Amino acid sequence: MTTTTEKPDVNQMRVIHRVFRRELGAVPDLVRRVPDGDIPRAAVVGKHATFLLTGLTIHHTGEDENLWPLLLARAAPSVDLVKTMQEQHERVHEDLDKAHGLLPGWQRAPDAESGERLAAAFEQLGSDLVEHLDQEERDILPLAEEHVSVAEWGKLGEHGRDSMAKSELPIMFGAILEDADPEESAKMLSLLPPPIRLFMRTVGARQYRRYICEVRGGA
Repeated sequence: MTTTTEKPDVNQMRVIHRVFRRELGAVPDLVRRVPDGDIPRAAVVGKHATFLLTGLTIHHTGEDENLWPLLLARAAPSVDLVKTMQEQHERVHEDLDKAHGLLPGWQRAPDAESGERLAAAFEQLGSDLVEHLDQEERDILPLAEEHVSVAEWGKLGEHGRDSMAKSELPIMFGAILEDADPEESAKMLSLLPPPIRLFMRTVGARQYRRYICEVRGGA
């Protein structure tokens, strides 16, 4: 159990989940719209898809290492629920592996056939992921709020920041803040040291706008 009355801000997880819902949901259409043989455009879409797959892997690894063990130890009546979450992770990781495997060939020689296989793989990933995220938000976040300390919850964010390439952090933060309301944005930025917070609000924000406009501009 947590040792103080202060509870973690579990809504941070919902804010992050929006990125995966929004961006992974858009990938199939981005892929299908790439003209046959348009290798430069396939490179842009493929880089974005790879970025999302890597980000989701990091996100889930953080939960595997820093969340499920705590809930298994402390939320005994909900052990079966936590195990369901772990099983869903395994299924999503199988989807991730399939999408990763299809991306390089499509990027080298984009055509309708390989594009459709890749788009379908991302649709399957999206379907399995949304099922998992819905249940996690509904059933797991209340348990985390009750049984995980603020410091322990913070390790999830630390894992994500430490595992991601520094050059990709402005893109991920930009994606996180895109659909966040002002209060959510302020809370997410408050997790960063002041100099990095300023960077993310200025240079980092411009980097994200350029990046996402390129990704969506050719769709």
